[in-house]
Amino acid sequence: MSGLSPPERRIKMTMESTDTVYFHLDPANPPTMTEEEMQALRDLRDDEIDFSDIPLQTGGGWRRISELVPAENKQQITLRLDADLIAFFRSTGRRYQSRINAALREYVTAQKKAV
Repeated sequence: MSGLSPPERRIKMTMESTDTVYFHLDPANPPTMTEEEMQALRDLRDDEIDFSDIPLQTGGGWRRISELVPAENKQQITLRLDADLIAFFRSTGRRYQSRINAALREYVTAQKKAV
């Protein structure tokens, strides 16, 4: 079974000279999967997943909190977060707020590199 959808169900994608594929999703009309496609996905084993289109992750990984931002650079604020996010980070133990800060820092760093 091919991993491609029939032409009438394909989502519009464009490619520019940079070979970057731009995906345009219409939120009002999200793609759906047939029951046959859902079953094929459920039956797929981990070793059958094709990761060839995912760029190699180099260097990254989590670092010690103290390596990211010195304590004197911190600023106290009030921030509203989803309850499940807070529960997750609290379940990781002491200094969970520093881990939230580290996750946000990693996000900002990745966004700056993408620009």
